[in-house]
Amino acid sequence: MSGGPDSVALLLLASAARPGAVEAATVDHGFRAESADEAQVVSGLCRRVGVPHSTLKIEWAEKPESAIQERARSERYRLLDRWAADRKLDLLATAHHLDDQAETFLMRLNRGAGVRGLAGMRPDSPVPAEGSNRRLIRPLLTWRRAKLEEVCKTAGVEPVSDPSNSDDRYERVRIRQALGETDWLDADTIARSAANLAGADAALHWAADREWEAQVSRSDEGIAYRPAAPFEIRRRVVARALAELATEGDDHQLRGTDLDRLLATLANGERATLRGVLCTGGDAWTFRPAPPRKQ
Repeated sequence: MSGGPDSVALLLLASAARPGAVEAATVDHGFRAESADEAQVVSGLCRRVGVPHSTLKIEWAEKPESAIQERARSERYRLLDRWAADRKLDLLATAHHLDDQAETFLMRLNRGAGVRGLAGMRPDSPVPAEGSNRRLIRPLLTWRRAKLEEVCKTAGVEPVSDPSNSDDRYERVRIRQALGETDWLDADTIARSAANLAGADAALHWAADREWEAQVSRSDEGIAYRPAAPFEIRRRVVARALAELATEGDDHQLRGTDLDRLLATLANGERATLRGVLCTGGDAWTFRPAPPRKQ
């Protein structure tokens, strides 16, 4: 927990709902000199409500100068997953709320995301850390930011103020400011659209499973797929084939632009290599481990 109003409200609500069954952790990203003191403030609050607390500090070999929030997120979840494993905790809970969901939707819309991206954050999903088998839950996704601030005020708790939340170098902050300044955009209805798209994404996932069962075959050499479905279903089948055979990259999803280029290549009957998988088009699209690269 960061000590902001959303994470403090989650702490208060969770500890009241599940007394003795909750633990908390603060990740110190090491970007600001004040972050260690803020973690101590959070630790004191946790003692006050009877919740065990740990501070996890990211030890950067070299602090990132670009994609700062993305890299910080990756390291944060890696540390939290390891901490949860050490503490024998089955679930991680974060304090993402409805306003966060609306911001996420607009950020992804602005990047040209598809159905899966526009569905936003899920209430229950895998922890985005390599090798994790834990679940990540977001119990506050239907709560507004103002309501969470009210929870803190009612409890007489003063949250920590993080200056990065008003730093417009970050995309999320710029989106948040734009939402606040635009009276015709409503966070509730944006979040509802994200929830509707999550339902559509689940339906597409179901259809892609049926396509996989009917049109995919395996052999010692790899995977063969005879496309018989619309583009989005083919896209998901190809992503699954790559995920099963990949020898390069990590467990995170493929970039959509890379996947789209690959599908265009396969549709033209050509071949390409992606994530260590040799992909060949034609009547049947084949996927097999690429030959070792020449040194």
